[in-house]
Amino acid sequence: MREWLRGRWQRLTIFAAVVGPGIITANVDNDAGGITTYSLAGAHYGYLLLWTVIPVGLALYVVQEMSSRLGVVTGKGLSDLVREEFGVKATVYLMMALLVTNLGNTMAEFAGLAAALEIVHVSRYISVPLGAAFVWWLVTWGTYRAVEKAFLLASGFYVTYIVSGILAKPDWGEVVRSTVTPTFQPNLAFVLMVVGIVGTTIAPWMQFYQQAAVVEKGISTRHLREARLDVAVGTVMAVVVVWFIVVSCGATLHAAGIPISTAGDAAHALAPLAGKYAAYLFGFGLFNASLFAAAILPLSTAYTACEGLGWERGIDKKLREAPWFYSIYTALIVLGAAAILIPGVPLLKVLYLSQVANGVLLPAVLVFMLLLANRRDLLGEHVNSRTFNAVAWVLVVALIVMTLFLTVSTVFGLGS
Repeated sequence: MREWLRGRWQRLTIFAAVVGPGIITANVDNDAGGITTYSLAGAHYGYLLLWTVIPVGLALYVVQEMSSRLGVVTGKGLSDLVREEFGVKATVYLMMALLVTNLGNTMAEFAGLAAALEIVHVSRYISVPLGAAFVWWLVTWGTYRAVEKAFLLASGFYVTYIVSGILAKPDWGEVVRSTVTPTFQPNLAFVLMVVGIVGTTIAPWMQFYQQAAVVEKGISTRHLREARLDVAVGTVMAVVVVWFIVVSCGATLHAAGIPISTAGDAAHALAPLAGKYAAYLFGFGLFNASLFAAAILPLSTAYTACEGLGWERGIDKKLREAPWFYSIYTALIVLGAAAILIPGVPLLKVLYLSQVANGVLLPAVLVFMLLLANRRDLLGEHVNSRTFNAVAWVLVVALIVMTLFLTVSTVFGLGS
């Protein structure tokens, strides 16, 4: 018994040392844009789309596990591997597309931050500069270990959506039935919503950030199982949050027939239906998610650019040791925050364009990852198995088709 307990304790200690990249990456994917999408799904369709959390979770785990495994086994970031195996030109194209995409997404996070604090009557001219200053300070003056602890703490705050969903008092029997029973409506608006939910699950920045974080953390191959568990725990946490956001909005906004267009609208509308505490919790969740993602997205871009060009990078580096890394990070934060403060900026158009760029970039990133994950000269015995390849390729093809469909729909305004 003593030996069994000692073995369990040792395994738990190892997992505690490895945990971080998988949980952080999966949770930050529930950013302002994601929360808006899930809120709209619940408000417009009630519980009908709860079944999508199952394919969403599967897709998220498969792609993030490959990213984690590539980082653990090779000890290199995704940009490094793309440059070495596919050439500088491919790397430059990826970096340019990611830069455009992440700038638009960073603007979306600061917009979400502003909307969240406007619920408690804090002006965006106060919340956005303070939020930008905080995320800049956190990364530029912290160590990797300290920053990771802060990000893990932020991941824990997503529990507010679970509490908000419970306070909404849904019909749990109907909720469970909708979760295990796929429902489909043959109209473009419904299809676009399904595509939007699945499409927000995997973004190009996630693969670059997760792999870079695994490498900087120094996780070795002998801890690959713990790294996979880190990804699995993060996936479960992320999809549970998605599920509760849809539940809370379905039980209140959809039942009352209240239309919304943003996550901020959802938080406002929840107050008279589920109580002010549910609304405040929902708004706090949006604030946390926006601030969290506003730090991660520029950081992912800085990692990607510096890996691809061979420049010094990493949170453990000092400003003078990695000037380009911190310059890129700073520039994205300043531009993203400043755009929200300029009156008349066509934010919706910017967000649409970033979504289009995301759709163009995602297929290339996923194909590169799958090609790399099957290179025995890189991964040895840790290449994809046949079963994993079959699942991965089906998911990748499905995600590519759905993302391209969403991109074309966005460009041509279908369903609007």
